[in-house]
Amino acid sequence: MEKRIELEKRGRPSNQITDLNLDNCRSTNIVGLTDEFTALETLSLINVGLTTLKGFPKLPKLKKLELSDNRISSGLSNLTTSAPELTHLNLSGNKIKDLEELKPLENFKHLDSLDLFNNEATSMDSYREKIFALIPSLKFLDGYDAEEREAQSDGEDDDELNGNDSEDDGDDIEIGDEEDDDDDVDEEEDDDDDEDNGDVSLADVYNDDLDEDNSDYVEEGEGDDDDDIDSDEDEANESATGQPQEPAAEESPARGKKRKHDG
Repeated sequence: MEKRIELEKRGRPSNQITDLNLDNCRSTNIVGLTDEFTALETLSLINVGLTTLKGFPKLPKLKKLELSDNRISSGLSNLTTSAPELTHLNLSGNKIKDLEELKPLENFKHLDSLDLFNNEATSMDSYREKIFALIPSLKFLDGYDAEEREAQSDGEDDDELNGNDSEDDGDDIEIGDEEDDDDDVDEEEDDDDDEDNGDVSLADVYNDDLDEDNSDYVEEGEGDDDDDIDSDEDEANESATGQPQEPAAEESPARGKKRKHDG
């Protein structure tokens, strides 16, 4: 235990240590923990193998003491004189058999939480009523108050103080819905702005191309009608004179060459 204490100190003076964890360092009695730890507020000695509390140092500021899973059966009077300001004491998993061994705890003036799980003393008649009567300052025994209401953990208290409850979730959903509605309105406004600014959509361009193709088709058809009228006029002249009419000078170069060879 002495080596573990030096390791946990990490070079700091003993009178500046406020929290000391000595869990699982095997020892049947307390060794190396002295009265020099005057600032110590939390001490944990879980599963150390302690059989006695003899030699427990004076720790005037100690508030929380963890002694669970040891082999302590008596000697609790050493705590009342060494740690008078104790508020939390965990003795679960020890060898305490009856109320007589717990009687020294009545001298604590500020003890409000006591754990005695897995001790034979918990099987005695009217166990809870007797312990609450023994320690007037006690508020919670084995995690429950005198009315059998469970003690709240520190995490639950923090959530309530920070306002982290189910109502906040509902508010988040409503805010999300409002944002979605705003996005829809913005998209509609953007579409209206595009129409006002004269932006051309893909459908408009496609329709314009169709109109141009149709106009070309009409013009080609009109040219064919003109050719038919010219041919009708040539046939009429030929029938009137009895001679074939010579083509006009504006005919294609191929026709002009043919006439030259014939002459």
